[in-house]
Amino acid sequence: MTVTNTFETRSDADQSFAETVPAARRLPLSTKIQSRHLDRLAVVYVRQSSLQQVIDHRESRERQYALSEHAQGLGWSSDRILVVDEDQGQSGKTADRRIGFQRILTEVTMDHVGIVLSLEMSRLARSSKDWHHLLEVCALFGALLGDQDGIYDPNDSNDRLLLGLKGTMSEVELFTMRNRLDRGRMFKAERGELFNHVPFGYVKLPNGDVVMETDEQARAVVQLLFDKFDELGTIHGLFRYLIQHGIRLGFRQRTGPQRGQLVWHKPSIAQLLQTFRHPMYAGAYVYGRRMVDQKYRAVHGGRTGQRWRPMSEWRVLIRDRLPAYITWDHFLANNDRIRNNRPGIDSPGVIRPGSALLAGILYCGICGHRLQAQYHRANSPYYVCADEYRAGSSNVCCGMTASAIDELVSRQVLLALQPASIDLSLQAAQGVRTERERLQKHWQRQLERARIEATRAERQYQAVEPENRLVARTLEKNWEDALKRLRNLEEEHDRFLNSLPAAPTEAEQQRIERLAVDIPALWHADTTTATDRKEIIRCLIERVVAHIPKDHEFVDVTICWRGGSTSQHQIIRRIVTYELHRDYGSMMERIVALRLAGFDTPSIAKQLDAEGFRPSKRANGFSVSIVRQLLLRSGIGDDRNHPDALGPDEWWTADLARKLEMDRKKLRYWIGEGWLHSRKTLVQGLRVLWADADEIRRLCQLRDISAPGKKNYPKELTTPKRKG
Repeated sequence: MTVTNTFETRSDADQSFAETVPAARRLPLSTKIQSRHLDRLAVVYVRQSSLQQVIDHRESRERQYALSEHAQGLGWSSDRILVVDEDQGQSGKTADRRIGFQRILTEVTMDHVGIVLSLEMSRLARSSKDWHHLLEVCALFGALLGDQDGIYDPNDSNDRLLLGLKGTMSEVELFTMRNRLDRGRMFKAERGELFNHVPFGYVKLPNGDVVMETDEQARAVVQLLFDKFDELGTIHGLFRYLIQHGIRLGFRQRTGPQRGQLVWHKPSIAQLLQTFRHPMYAGAYVYGRRMVDQKYRAVHGGRTGQRWRPMSEWRVLIRDRLPAYITWDHFLANNDRIRNNRPGIDSPGVIRPGSALLAGILYCGICGHRLQAQYHRANSPYYVCADEYRAGSSNVCCGMTASAIDELVSRQVLLALQPASIDLSLQAAQGVRTERERLQKHWQRQLERARIEATRAERQYQAVEPENRLVARTLEKNWEDALKRLRNLEEEHDRFLNSLPAAPTEAEQQRIERLAVDIPALWHADTTTATDRKEIIRCLIERVVAHIPKDHEFVDVTICWRGGSTSQHQIIRRIVTYELHRDYGSMMERIVALRLAGFDTPSIAKQLDAEGFRPSKRANGFSVSIVRQLLLRSGIGDDRNHPDALGPDEWWTADLARKLEMDRKKLRYWIGEGWLHSRKTLVQGLRVLWADADEIRRLCQLRDISAPGKKNYPKELTTPKRKG
C-alpha cells in the first residue's frame, strides 16, 4: 500500500509483529532506517526525574523498558540493543550530573549508535542547550532519534524543525511545572505554614504545627546556649565551655528506624553558629534566607552555590509567629556581636590575648584606619598603623607605645564605673552561685534521664515470660547497659562536684563585696587579666581615636563612649629624637643659658625638671648624660673648646703626660693616689690637672725613681704643692 514519505510499506512479517505489540508501545516503521543504522547499536534511554517516581510510577518505567522490544521490531537484534538507565532519579533540566546522558553522547561520537530511543523527547533533555547538543552530535554521525510518535532524522529539515519544537516544549513544560510548584510553596510560606525541618529545640507535630521541645532537658540546654553566650561573648568560648562540662545537644532523629526520637550529640562550632543565626529561636518565621548563585553553580556544578541573603532580602519574615527562647532584640544583638567578633572595617573583632587594652577599638585620627597592636618585646605593646604599609604608600602614619594611652583610658573607665560600684557589689557573689546552680541542674536532668531509662529497661525485662529466653536475654542485656550508663554518669557527677571550687564562706563573700566596691583595686588586682579589662572597656567604649602628629609628642585622644557621648584628652607619647619635642627650641635655649651661667650638668638637669621640661622616651627626668648629650648638640658641650676650660698652670691629662714624657696610665694612677691636684669639667667631666714649674720638677723626680711594684716613695715627692 502507499504511505507518506515518512513511513514505508510494511511487510507481512512486520505487520504481524506490530500487532503483537500493545498500541501504547508501537512505533511506526520508517524508511529512514537503513542497513548502516541496523549495523550499529540501538540505545534505549530510561529516566525518571525523582526516586519517588521510580518507586511509584511503575507503568511509566515499564513502558520505557519496553522500547527494547520495539527496537527488535524495527530490525535490531537483541544483542545490538543497549539499555541506558543510569539516570534514574535524575532531573533532565541539566546534563551535568547525568552519567547516562553523557554515555550516550560518548557512544554517538564514537560512531557506535544507529538510533536513540526514548518514550518522549523530554526524557532525553529538558534544556535547549543539552537537547541541541545531542541533535548536532547525532546529525554529524548520522544517528536517528525516536520516541512513541515516530522516527526522526536530525539531518532532515522537517524532522529537525519538529525536534526543535519538541525540545522547546520540553523546556517550557519544565519551567511551567517549576513555577507552579514554587508559587504554591510561596503561598504557603507567606502564611507561615511551610516547614521542611525545624532546628533542635523545636518539634514539628503531625498536624504541621511547631512547638517547643517537649523534653525539659533539651529545652534547658537551648536556653543555656543563649545565657552563656551573653556571658562569654564568642562562639568559640561557648563551644569550649560546652566541651569542658560535657554538655550535649538534643536532636530529634529525622530519618531511620529511630525517627522522632531524641538523640544527644556533641556540639560543633558550625551548629552553634547556625543556632544563633536562626530567627526561629526568637519566635520569627522566615522563608528565603538563602539564594542560589547561578553563576557559581554553573561554574562548579552540583547543588553548590547557596548564599545567605541579608535580612532586608528575606522573602518572608513573620515575627511572633512561633514560641521563642529569646526576644527579637536579643536575637539582633547576638548577631551583631558575632559580626563584631570578626575583625573588619566596622567591627573590632574578638578580644585576643595580649596586654594592649585598646586592640581592635583604637583608630588613627589622620587616616582613619585601625591601629594594630604589635609586641616587639614582652609586656611592651606598640600601636602601629599598618594599612599604609599594605597599600605601599610613602605617607606612613606614626605609631606610639601603648602604655600612655592605655593608662588614660583605664583612668577614664574607672571614673565612669564609680557610680556602678554598689550594683557590682550586689552581683559579685550572685554570679558564682548562679553558675553553680545552672550546672547542677543540668547534671540532675542527666541523672534523672538515666534513671528513667534504667527503670524502663527493668520493667521490660520483668514483663517478659521467663521461658522466652530469646527475648529475655536481649532485654537483660539492655537493662545491664542502662545500669552501666547510670553508674558511669553518677561517677562523672561526683568528679564534677569535686572539681567545683568550694562555696564562698560568709567572710569570703563580704570580702568579694568590699572588693567590688573598690573598683580600682579590683581593676589592678593580679587576678584580673588583660582580657577582663578589655571586656569591660568594650562594654563602655565604642572606639578611641588618636591623632598622632609627626612633629611633636602631644597626642589628642577622643574617646567615643557607648550612648553617643565623647570626651577629649591629651597625652604625651614617647618619641625617639629630641627634635620632635614641641618645645625643643626653648629647651635648648634654656640649656645653653644655664651652661653659660656656669651651671654644671647635675644642676642643669635639676633646673630643667623644675621648670617642666620633659626628656625623650618618657624618662623619669633629666640625667647628667642626657644634659651632656643636649649640650653637645648645642655646640657648647665640648669642654675642650670652651674658652675658660683651662686656668693658669692647668693641663689636660694627655698634654701633661707628653710634657713629663711618661705614660698616661701612670699619670692617672698618680691622680687616683692624690699625688697631684685635679678637677673635672662641668659638662663632660674631663680631668684637668694643675702643675706649675715647681710641680713639674717634683713630678719629673718622682718619675725618675718610680718602678713597677715599688710602693715606698719619699713623702716630699708624693705630696702636691699647695695651690696659691
